[in-house]
Amino acid sequence: MSLLTDADEISQIAFGFMGSKALFAALELGIFTHLAQGAMTATELAQASKIHEDRVTTLLTALAGMGLVAVDEDGFSNAPAAQAFLVQGAKYDFSDYLRLQVGRQMYPLMDQLDDALSGNMAEDATASYADWFSDPEEARLYSESQHSGSLGPARQLVKALDLSGKHKMLDLGGGTAAFDITLCKANPDLTATILEFPNVAALGRKYVDKAGLTDRITYLEGNALETPWPQGQDVVMMSYLLSGVPGDTHARLIRQAFEVLNPGGIVLIHDFVVHEDRSGPSLAALWQLQHTAFTPEARSLDAGWLDGALAGAGFAGITVAPLIPEMTMLAQAHKP
Repeated sequence: MSLLTDADEISQIAFGFMGSKALFAALELGIFTHLAQGAMTATELAQASKIHEDRVTTLLTALAGMGLVAVDEDGFSNAPAAQAFLVQGAKYDFSDYLRLQVGRQMYPLMDQLDDALSGNMAEDATASYADWFSDPEEARLYSESQHSGSLGPARQLVKALDLSGKHKMLDLGGGTAAFDITLCKANPDLTATILEFPNVAALGRKYVDKAGLTDRITYLEGNALETPWPQGQDVVMMSYLLSGVPGDTHARLIRQAFEVLNPGGIVLIHDFVVHEDRSGPSLAALWQLQHTAFTPEARSLDAGWLDGALAGAGFAGITVAPLIPEMTMLAQAHKP
């Protein structure tokens, strides 16, 4: 019986890609948004979504098995998590992040994983964010979906930080400024400079303008690995930067943060980070593996190494703690 149980667990892991595709398909077809108003039968949902009833029933059954929808005598309805996070326009909606960035971009790139791990990637493969974002359309799709996915963590970051007395922030690879807009709105004395690829910066300026913060948030176009960083910062932030660059650059980037900070300034590193003993969390580990598919020189970042690298660069008051449970951690430290 134990072996059968183990085999069942292995099967669930192996066929997890089917669940991912079921989620992406449901998001593309607007299933959770249709169900947002209340329970519907398969017949009603087929009419609303213009999908054949047999096919929508099959999809709903899979979603029910995954716990994303509930079933009762009234039909199918959203589970609480789906209602909160997967309905278009909901307060905590990040469906576009899953549908567009993960479903349309990252998931197909996982086909590169075997070659990335073995070191046999083709010359024309996507091998870095710089390669990826040199295409304006790929940069747009990624950045616009990432914006919706970053708003939730940005709100959590505001709750975790005290930025009183801080005036200048440098955000490395800050995308479309979701973190910067949220932090500047919460801290009226704060200004931000975002170092980002040109195709992303062009998109980000539109979000900053819409937020009415063009006088406080500006872009510096370039590559964080190559472009000189402006000095005299009170805050240096790297959100998802280390997971998307070669591992042998991590220590240098942390030292650069120390160099450009004013005394008393703080560094913030938010990323997919696993425990020092590498026992998990599983979601963080899987996200790290996913990045390897298109950044083959990426490194799995663990909390112990991060703590030591910050201390080695001269930082003090170091903390490394979860931000998005089971997925990301936030490292904070200050320059004495």
